[in-house]
Amino acid sequence: MPGEWADVGTRARRDRIYSGCMGKSVRPLSASVEIAAPPQAVWRVVADVRRTGEWSPECRKVLAPARLRAGSRFVGLNKRGFVAWPTTARVVRCEPPRVLAYRIVENGATWTYALEPAGEGTRLTESRVAADGISTLSAVFTRVLLGGEVHTDELEDGIRRSLERIKAIVESESAGSAAAGG
Repeated sequence: MPGEWADVGTRARRDRIYSGCMGKSVRPLSASVEIAAPPQAVWRVVADVRRTGEWSPECRKVLAPARLRAGSRFVGLNKRGFVAWPTTARVVRCEPPRVLAYRIVENGATWTYALEPAGEGTRLTESRVAADGISTLSAVFTRVLLGGEVHTDELEDGIRRSLERIKAIVESESAGSAAAGG
């Protein structure tokens, strides 16, 4: 057990190091899509963050537990052009089948998937906010290696593309489930 507690202490120190450097403001990003499937079907897809590489133009793979809950942590492996980097996320809200939100430790941004019934289907909204700004380290990394504000524009477009891909995945899986009698 001492190793487990040491790991918790290491995480807490790392979280303090990154969060203590916040301050570079970034604009919030958000987009929504209507999906022809009930919220539970949409939730099954977005709450399995291990599938993120199926829809995200930047996050190629996620190493995560099968079931998330508030406090869960996972690692995202990101790539843009020749630049690759990992991020560590901590789930800050997990309210099936309504809200999944996680905060990126390294930059302080919170990514949220919000689901709400919309007629016969679901409105899925993906957003990124950094209420306290992003870390200085992340601001420099973004400016030098990712193109600065150009990258923010790419993230905004990426949210829209991700939502369209999630829509296609959910609607395809829902149609397959209905055809199989489920």
